[in-house]
Amino acid sequence: MTTSPTTSHFVHPHHGAPLDPAVERVVREIIGRVADKWTLITLEVLTEHGRQRFTEIQRRVGPVSQKVLTQVLRGMEEDGLLVRTVYAEVPPRVEYELTQLGGELSAAFCGVWLWAERHREEIAAAQDRFARRERPKPGEQAS
Repeated sequence: MTTSPTTSHFVHPHHGAPLDPAVERVVREIIGRVADKWTLITLEVLTEHGRQRFTEIQRRVGPVSQKVLTQVLRGMEEDGLLVRTVYAEVPPRVEYELTQLGGELSAAFCGVWLWAERHREEIAAAQDRFARRERPKPGEQAS
């Protein structure tokens, strides 16, 4: 499928008009950068615990490699979601803290966490059915 740079495939969620292609491009880029597992978990850790050192973030995030967490933090800093502060101490101390922009993104993603919490049993049942290859019959709702 070929897309024209002036044609949008999405509509505005509130008024239904086609999205400006420039806005669509930015939204796709941002989603691609922030909607991954480690970024979302890191965002949540910094939201819940405030300013943190790298090792504190890594401990709270869970089984993520140092390399991957470093990439996540650099990407978040590049996008303006957090600030990295280096203190002139021996040994150097580095702390990470969400910016206002990062806090707003965290609030936006809060809905995903709430949705997952509300639907976790339904999702688990669907995954179990899928694993057993039992699909709902036509017209039947997933329980």
